[in-house]
Amino acid sequence: MMRALLDACVLYPTIQREILLGVASRGDYCALWSARILEEWARAAERAGADVGGQARVEIALLNDRFGDAIVPAPPRDDLRLPDLDDIHVLSAAIEGRADLIVTRNLKDFPRRALMPHGLYAIDPDTFLMACHAERSLADPVEVVRARTAQISGREQPLRPLLKRAGLPRLGKALSA
Repeated sequence: MMRALLDACVLYPTIQREILLGVASRGDYCALWSARILEEWARAAERAGADVGGQARVEIALLNDRFGDAIVPAPPRDDLRLPDLDDIHVLSAAIEGRADLIVTRNLKDFPRRALMPHGLYAIDPDTFLMACHAERSLADPVEVVRARTAQISGREQPLRPLLKRAGLPRLGKALSA
């Protein structure tokens, strides 16, 4: 089974995270992250407000309960080089977790030449989910997220605009066709 390390930038947007985790829950891939990645998500949420940060910490606790095997260590490493030194922990976690790829929106921070020696590559979440969709339709897990979003918001959530706002325009187009 493919092993994908999820960067904080794909865990923080709720809709994107829920789709990624819904696909992992049904066994399409093995999701991985580190404690530091989860902490980055929580800190990003806290910048949006204390209540948002508190909710993120609750979601993280639930996530760790639901995906107990997903957390991997990210030991400090002096032998890794990336354009942004603050991302070395992500690469370290991917190596430690024996990931096949890193799902991130920050592709420029994970250049191919730095990842190839470790048998890794970086991919954006829309491309990753399109690849998953090519293997097995994502209509069901995406519909669960769309319906829950409509219920929480109290208004209809047309699929294609919802996924476009979530940074998944190609998936939205594919599922709306």
